[in-house]
Amino acid sequence: MSTPKTTGLKEQFSALKNIPPLFKLIWKTNQTMMSLNVGLRILKSAIPLGQLYVAKILLDEVLQLIQKHHTDTTALWQMVGFALGLSLFSELINRAISLTDSLLGDLFSNQTSVEIIQKAATLDLYQFEDPIFYDKLDRARRQTTGRTVLMSMVFEQCQDLVTILFLGAGLIVFNPWLILILIIAVIPLFLGESYFNQKTYSLTQSWTPERRELDYLRFIGASDETAKEVKIFGLADFLSHRFKTIADKYYLANRQIVLKRAGVGALLSFLGTLSYYGAYIFIVLQTVNGAITLGTLTFLAGSFERMQNMLQSIMSRFSRIAENALYLQDYFDFMAIKPLMAHPVNGKIVPKPILTGFTFENVSFKYLNSNKYAVKNLSFHLQAGEKLALVGENGAGKTTVVKLLARLYEPSEGRILLDGVDLREYDADDLRESVSIIFQDFIRFQMVASENVAIGKIEALQNMPNIQNAAKKSLADTVIEGLPEQYRQMLGKRFGNGVDLSGGQWQKIALARAYMRDSQLLILDEPTAALDARAEHDVFVRFAELTKGKSAVLISHRFSTVRMADKILFLENGQKIELGTHAELMAAGGKYAELFQLQAKGYV
Repeated sequence: MSTPKTTGLKEQFSALKNIPPLFKLIWKTNQTMMSLNVGLRILKSAIPLGQLYVAKILLDEVLQLIQKHHTDTTALWQMVGFALGLSLFSELINRAISLTDSLLGDLFSNQTSVEIIQKAATLDLYQFEDPIFYDKLDRARRQTTGRTVLMSMVFEQCQDLVTILFLGAGLIVFNPWLILILIIAVIPLFLGESYFNQKTYSLTQSWTPERRELDYLRFIGASDETAKEVKIFGLADFLSHRFKTIADKYYLANRQIVLKRAGVGALLSFLGTLSYYGAYIFIVLQTVNGAITLGTLTFLAGSFERMQNMLQSIMSRFSRIAENALYLQDYFDFMAIKPLMAHPVNGKIVPKPILTGFTFENVSFKYLNSNKYAVKNLSFHLQAGEKLALVGENGAGKTTVVKLLARLYEPSEGRILLDGVDLREYDADDLRESVSIIFQDFIRFQMVASENVAIGKIEALQNMPNIQNAAKKSLADTVIEGLPEQYRQMLGKRFGNGVDLSGGQWQKIALARAYMRDSQLLILDEPTAALDARAEHDVFVRFAELTKGKSAVLISHRFSTVRMADKILFLENGQKIELGTHAELMAAGGKYAELFQLQAKGYV
């Protein structure tokens, strides 16, 4: 747990600067709905004064009828009708406000979620591997649902302020001192709420990593993706104990604040109640002395009580709004994050076709917050139309190289050229459109089969001939056509009627994504690891045939497959050890030959 970040009253007031941008977001979400909501609340704010004034006239009319023995009750029943009408109108307005709040809140939550998804897509892969960045992302994601509450609170705050202006005008007409008593009564409550909201926010901020771990433990403890390991290794007790340990620590830290808040809040509310009854006694004495009527007593007492309750709510809500506005800052902070890699405004378009290929010139790369080079002083050339295999033990830097090729990463030192031009000068989207890459840890999307294939070129989602052709190329067509609903079959067990596939079947689906694009460079980073040796060989033979004239990079631990490449680059600790054809490397008798012969013995 990090040290709690203390926030004072100054920070809370400063956080209110987030409210105008919030209104802009809501306005952008749905202008009509927001205008309707504001209009309804303005109408609602005037109703309490009308109700109290009608009650005053009604009571005075009743007393007049009793004292003077009048028989004309027309005015009386008119007031009763007005009172009933105002109550019905108030209820109708309340329902309409709740409806627009709910609909606008859903739209706002959806809109901010969409913006976070779109923003995340503009950021670099490095940033997602940084825990500090991930904390910001996690807090921003939480705000997409929590800030709908802030929206309603701000609207309600404005409504109550307008209501107080109406009621305050009525009190000032009769006795301005009541307003002063009222303000003095609610100030302690406001300061108390502000103090404890600061404490709550500080606690929440400092516990962000632990809360993320709790979410992760919830997921792996009860998920279809982890169920096998949890059962086979008997992890339930371990995971639940770890979750309970962290959760209990957070509970104890939060309980301390909650208990203090409850005690101090009760004391301050008690003081507020005493002030109300002090004002009430003053009004009663004025009525007894004949200074005001019984109806005016009812009006003043009702106005004072409502204003006191509303002022307490406003003060309390102000602290909560300020607290939520501090959380809202997390959303704006995330949206303000810039990519680390530079993207030219008018980047070059990738040549079609690529003429000379890719060149690594003394390329070195370190991962964020790491002192160790994943790739060190690497130089090689991948010619246009050439098939290059990357070989080496785990951690040799093979996957890092292909990520650098696709410009998911940027060299820490050196440069990568495409047809003699630095990759950084190309338009990033156009460059990635020219590259198809399938990783070993590809995602098994819980979507229908056609969507799983179309992921490779999502704009072709409705192009079934293209999807079927890609599936045929990867040999996934036999898998899909054997499913009950074929291309409309839901894959994975998370949703209804879903069908799960074997590891090898999933890999054929993933390979189909690579064939969806007419890319000039295809990269396969061990995507066939779940296939047996013969199946992998068949896939790569087919891959070689289908990618004639195109550049390709293959990563595989099976040397029988690797030998099909035009060139083989052997990496160790991120450095080039050997480069050549299979025959050349075998003749050299180096590390490649040693590992090839070692693997070959396993088949004897």
